[in-house]
Amino acid sequence: MIDQNPHQSILIRGGRVIDPASGLDAACDVAITGGTIAAIAPDLPAAGVDEIIDAAGMIVCPGLIDPHVHLREPGGEAQETIESGTRAALAGGFTTVCSMPNTLPPPDTACRVEDLLERIQATAHCRVFPVAAASVNRNGEHLNDIASLVKAGAVAISDDGDALWPDELMEAALKACRSADVAFMQHCQDPTMTVGSAMNEGAVSMRLGLTGWPDVAESSVIERDASMAIGVGARYHAQHVSAAKSIPILAAAREQSEHITAEASPHHLNLTEDACDGYDTSAKVNPPLRTNADMLAIREAVAHGVITVLATDHAPHTGDAKQLPFDQAPFGLIGLESALPLYARALVHTGLIGWPKLIEHMTINPARLCNLDRLGLGALAVGGPADVTVINPDWEWPFNADQCAGLSVNSPFMGWDLKGRAVAVVVNGRICMTWHKSGGLIA
Repeated sequence: MIDQNPHQSILIRGGRVIDPASGLDAACDVAITGGTIAAIAPDLPAAGVDEIIDAAGMIVCPGLIDPHVHLREPGGEAQETIESGTRAALAGGFTTVCSMPNTLPPPDTACRVEDLLERIQATAHCRVFPVAAASVNRNGEHLNDIASLVKAGAVAISDDGDALWPDELMEAALKACRSADVAFMQHCQDPTMTVGSAMNEGAVSMRLGLTGWPDVAESSVIERDASMAIGVGARYHAQHVSAAKSIPILAAAREQSEHITAEASPHHLNLTEDACDGYDTSAKVNPPLRTNADMLAIREAVAHGVITVLATDHAPHTGDAKQLPFDQAPFGLIGLESALPLYARALVHTGLIGWPKLIEHMTINPARLCNLDRLGLGALAVGGPADVTVINPDWEWPFNADQCAGLSVNSPFMGWDLKGRAVAVVVNGRICMTWHKSGGLIA
């Protein structure tokens, strides 16, 4: 559904243009013609332009990229579809998302990756790149032909939702990813430590009578994997880091290899295990929300460059599923529509980082993780693809179900007052989304 031959000319005028890939941070206009960036400079002429976006007081940056999104299709269309999930992405300011492979069936063969790409081509409102499954049927027993998955169009490899666990299988996967020049994205959870676990192991789980999830179940996997990845020379990415105990392990690994990366998600930056009190299933996530000390450690890890990617782990579920008892309800929450202001709340408004660093973690860094920088994504460059997000950093708005463009509304952030919003999104040279305070979402 993305226009592959856009003829529209657009001028984004008077904004603060931030492009971390080039180091640009200046008051400029951005001119777009035929799907590419035509010029970036002050006071560009407006004569003959089809559309003008007034960006005074706004931030203009490369289109936001989320490398960790569950679109549920095929197999989970009651929760989300490619069509609805990419509408949610646009509503949150994202021009590109990477779809996780825990679908039914998973993209674990070249044919299934190609089928997924056909679905994307037919229904997606923004760019979608598939992450393919590491093991056959994602059962963690036999390694897929990773080279063929990458050739078919996969941009990374993961069994997300489950760790690739046996040592010999993990080592083989890392070697195959190294040969294919793609990153392995690990769901860092030792399954032997989390049987029956529903939330973080601690005072709240004890009070609620729920089986606790120890932080070492995450940190021990990262320690094993990082050592293995460094030895192999592979690119390794730790997903949704939640535990303070994981941070020094990641820091030490990154000192040895630039190929070790990690991500943080909005909920682990803004919530603690206390959100689960009262058996609130909207706060039941995997990995679980942990202590205030863990949350602050994750924030500091972003500020100090240990964590360099921000990713939502957008995980939609139906209302009926989330109304089950806490220990039976599924893990996960939606994240696309609310991510940007929640990142800003945890990191910018606290003074830990500025907007340029936040945008770096949402554009060029995830682009490099998934080789999308080779397509020109994640950056604003003359002659490059015209994927642009315009952000009003001062817009205050209530997050509620009416603000959700996707099919599901499972979020503990419902009712929060947020600050900052993407107000316009351009994908491949076409204005795909605008927010207006008076009229809401126009997509």
